[in-house]
Amino acid sequence: MVTTNTTIATDPRYTERREQFADRMIAAINSAGLTMMISIGHRTGLFDHMMEMDWATSSLIADRAGLKERYVREWLGAMVTGGVVEYDPKNKTYRLPPEHGSCLTRASSPDNLAVMTQWISILGRVEDRIVEAFHRGGGVAYEEFHRFHEVMREESAQTVVATLLEHILPLVPGLTLRLERGIRVLDVGCGAGRALMRMAATFPASSFTGFDLCEEAIEMARKEACERALENVQFEKRDVVRLDEPESFDLVTAFDAIHDQ
Repeated sequence: MVTTNTTIATDPRYTERREQFADRMIAAINSAGLTMMISIGHRTGLFDHMMEMDWATSSLIADRAGLKERYVREWLGAMVTGGVVEYDPKNKTYRLPPEHGSCLTRASSPDNLAVMTQWISILGRVEDRIVEAFHRGGGVAYEEFHRFHEVMREESAQTVVATLLEHILPLVPGLTLRLERGIRVLDVGCGAGRALMRMAATFPASSFTGFDLCEEAIEMARKEACERALENVQFEKRDVVRLDEPESFDLVTAFDAIHDQ
């Protein structure tokens, strides 16, 4: 039996499923917009300031954050509509509920989900390059992704560094003791080097080296290591595809990087 589009359109199940899918798409679009507004709230520090305030007007919130009230008021409108912030219409005041703030503020790290919302605008900025890649093949260089390493460093602090000493390193029996005594460590795909610097500061008897393809990430790592006066860690721009020094290190790590290789 041949099923035509006309037959499908007159099927009651088609109408029901179509409406369900349309609702899902509308919700996805609304959520994407809300996600970008949450990213703005994170980057401007609005969530952090509101977590320390009780019910307040948009003017008070803007003053506390050092921002323009007109923009803060529009942002608050989006937050209220999205169910993130509460609004008292009688007093025209706003409040970030503590249970919401526990997922959206820097003080709540490593549970700050607002950090990840930044990826939406980062990915949106390279959409043209992605479309081009669909036609010509190849890929899109890391350098095209504005703020990639900045946000990755922030996310790494939550996903890797926060659990590194207590959960990740103890997975290898005796590794912590070896690090305390002194071994040579290589981190492949080190990015901005947060995990490596945490180990370098904790285990001064060991030496640490970080390799990454991206100059921007390496420069960020070098700058922070210098500011923290960590003399047992170094960072190099290297392509590990051409890595040929198997006897140089006692431990090789790769945090959230294997999928990139």
